[in-house]
Amino acid sequence: AAGRGAVGIVRLSGHGLAPLATQLCGRLPAPRLATLCTVHDAHGRPIDQALALYFPAPQSYTGEDVLELQVHGGPIVLQLLLARCLELGQALRLRPAEPGEFTERAFLNGKLDLAQAEAVADLIDAGTEAAARSAVRSLEGEFSRRVDALHAQLVELRLLVEATLDFPEEELDFLQRADARARIGRIAQALGALLDGAQQGALLREGIRVVLAGQPNVGKSSLLNALAGAELAIVTPIPGTTRDRVSETIQIEGVPLHVIDTAGLREHSEDEVERIGIGRSWDAIGGADCVLFLHDLSRRGQPGYEAVEAQISARLPASARLLHVHTKRDLMAALPAGIEDDAVALSVRTGEGLPALRAALLQRAGWHASPEGSFIARTRHVLALRRAAEHLERACTLADTGDAALELLAEELRLAHDALGEITGAFTSDDLLGAIFSRFCIGK
Repeated sequence: AAGRGAVGIVRLSGHGLAPLATQLCGRLPAPRLATLCTVHDAHGRPIDQALALYFPAPQSYTGEDVLELQVHGGPIVLQLLLARCLELGQALRLRPAEPGEFTERAFLNGKLDLAQAEAVADLIDAGTEAAARSAVRSLEGEFSRRVDALHAQLVELRLLVEATLDFPEEELDFLQRADARARIGRIAQALGALLDGAQQGALLREGIRVVLAGQPNVGKSSLLNALAGAELAIVTPIPGTTRDRVSETIQIEGVPLHVIDTAGLREHSEDEVERIGIGRSWDAIGGADCVLFLHDLSRRGQPGYEAVEAQISARLPASARLLHVHTKRDLMAALPAGIEDDAVALSVRTGEGLPALRAALLQRAGWHASPEGSFIARTRHVLALRRAAEHLERACTLADTGDAALELLAEELRLAHDALGEITGAFTSDDLLGAIFSRFCIGK
C-alpha cells in the first residue's frame, strides 16, 4: 500500500517462479516457511533484508507459484525491490498486477468461487464489526455452500424432467412419480430463507441512506448530532442555518446508516444559497431508502406552519419509505391528537424516544436477523436470488398443470438454475468479472 509502514510486501504469482525466487533470495526458500535473506540490486548492493515466503502451486492463494517478500515498509525500499523483481522477471514476462488480479486468478484457478472472491473485498472494506464477521463467513464458503445445495437439488430435478422429455414413449406420469410439485416447493422454501439472509447481508455491506427532512428549525441538525454522538452540524435558533447536505455514517446493531441532514424545506426563500440547498434536499429525498419527516410539536396548530407541512407532505415519497418523527417532546405535557400510529415522538435534549427511533429505522430497513447468523451479500446476489425465486414460482404453477407443460417446466428450472449459477460464477460473463475485480485494490 502507498505510504510508510513497518512492513511492506511485494507479492509475485505465476508459473515457474522457482528460478526467480532463487535469484532474488540466493537460494530457493523452503515451501511455506519464512526464510530470512538479503535481496541485492543488479550491482550486488543490498536493497534490504527480507522474509521470503514461497508457496509452490497449487498450494497457494492464486493456485500458481507465489513468492512473498516482506521488507521494511519505506516507499523507496519497495520501489527498488519491485524494480529488481521486474528486471529479473523479464524472461517470465513478469509485469505489475492489475487491480484484484490475484483474487481473480484464485477464482479462475478454482481456489475460490465468485461469492468468496467478492467476500475478500467486502472483508477489507467492512465498516462495522458485524459486516466483517459476516464477510468472513462468506469467505469461508457458508453462503456458497447454501447456494450449491440448491444447485444440486435443481440439477437432480432437471435431470428427471429432461429424461422424461427424451423418452416420451414411456408414458410415465413424471410429476406424480417424482413428486415434482412438492420438491419444487421445498426448493422454493429454502431459496426464500437464503434470500432473506442475503438481504440482511446486503444491509450489513451497503447500509441504508436515511434523509432527515422537514421545515427549518424542526430539529434535523440536532437529531443528526444525537444519532452520531458528535457535534457535526451547526445548531442555532436562526431558520435556514443548514444550507447544504451534512452526512454521517452511524451504525445500529452493526447495520450502517448513512444519515443525511438537509436544508429546511419551504416553498419560498429570498436567499439564493438557501434555494440551491433546498433543491439538493429534494434530490437527496428522491434517492433515500428511508425519509424521516420531522414535525415540530411546539408549532403544531399554527396556520402558517401547518400549510407548509401539507405542501411538503404532497411531495414526499410513498409511506413505505417514510417515517414521521415528532420532535421537541420535552416541551409538551402530552402528545396532541392526530399523531400517526407508527410515528416516533422524541426529545433530543432528554434522549426520550431515541431508542424507539433506532428500532424503527432497523425495522424500516428490513433488519431482523442475528448478525452472528448472517453472511455478507451484494445487491447482485439478491437480484439473482429474486430471479431464481420468480422462475421457481412459475415452475410451481406449471407443475400443477400436469405433464402437458413439461417443456415449459424444464425451461423455468433451467433459468432458475442459471440465476443461482451467477452468484458463485458457474455461469458468469467476462464483463461481470471485469466489473467485480476492477474494484479491488492493487496487489489483492
